[in-house]
Amino acid sequence: MSYFLYLLTRTFSLLIGILPFWLLYFLSDVLRFVLLNVLGYRKAVVEDNLRKCFPDKSDAWIKRLIRLSYKNLADITLESFKGFTMNERQIVARHKALNTEIIEGFFKEKRSIIFLPNHYGNWEWGSLSPSPQLKQDVVALYKPLSNKYVDRFVRRNRSRTGAFLGSIYKTARIFEDRKDKVTAYILASDQSPSNAKRSVWVQFLGRETAFLHGPEIYARKYNYPVVFVDIQRVRRGFYTMFFTILSDKPNEMKPGEITALYAKKLEEIIRQKPENWLWSHRRWKLKR
Repeated sequence: MSYFLYLLTRTFSLLIGILPFWLLYFLSDVLRFVLLNVLGYRKAVVEDNLRKCFPDKSDAWIKRLIRLSYKNLADITLESFKGFTMNERQIVARHKALNTEIIEGFFKEKRSIIFLPNHYGNWEWGSLSPSPQLKQDVVALYKPLSNKYVDRFVRRNRSRTGAFLGSIYKTARIFEDRKDKVTAYILASDQSPSNAKRSVWVQFLGRETAFLHGPEIYARKYNYPVVFVDIQRVRRGFYTMFFTILSDKPNEMKPGEITALYAKKLEEIIRQKPENWLWSHRRWKLKR
C-alpha cells in the first residue's frame, strides 16, 4: 500500500508537470469547488478560525473569505505538485527574492541566518527557490512523511536546486554539526506545537496562541540573525519573497521576545490579505 501511494504520487506529479499553467489553474478552480462545496474539507475548522479571529466581521465577509481561502488552498496544492517538475529558471522567475541585499552583509561576516517563513502564500516552493538566489548553503527543516517512499521522493525533488532537507527531529544535531559553516536555515514557524509547556505563548490575531520555541532557542544559542520571510502572491503562479530582519543580536534579547516579534509581523501580513493564510490548519488546538 505504501509503495502504491508512492507510485500514485509520482504519477500525479508527472501529469500535473506537463500541464500548462492556464490549465493547472482551471483544475485548481475545479478542486476548490470540490473541496469546499462537495467534500466540505475542514470547512468547520476554517469558519471557526475566521469567526474567532475576526469577530467584528459580517457573515458576508466571512463567507467571502472562506471562498477565497479555498481558492488559495487549491492553488497551493496543485502548485506544490507542479514544483516537482519545474526547472530552476521557472522557480526563480515565479518565486522571486526581492531584497537580498539586506542579508548579504551577514553572510559576508560569516554569520548564518535563521529564516522564518510561514504558511502564507506559496510556502511549498520555499525549499526550491532560496539556493539559486541566496548563493548560500540552505538547510530547510521539515517533518518527514510517514510513507518512506513518498518521503524520499519529496526530499529528492525539493532538494534538487541545492537545499538540504533536514528532519525536524534532528534539528539540534544539524545546528551543532553546521555551527562552523555559514548556512541559511529555513524553519516554518507558525505550526501548532505539540507541547504546551515548551511553547512560547503570545497574543496573535486576538487569541492566546502557542508558538514553537525552537527558532528563538537556536537563534539565541548561536546568535544567528533572525529574518522574517513574507511571501506574497503577485498574481496566480507568481510570488515574491520580502525579507525583514527581526533581530541581528538575538543573544541580547529576552526569552520570548523574538517569537513575539515574529507573531506580530505575521499578524500584520495576515490582516492585510487574510485569504492567503492556511485557515484549514487547526492552529489553536493547544491550550495553556
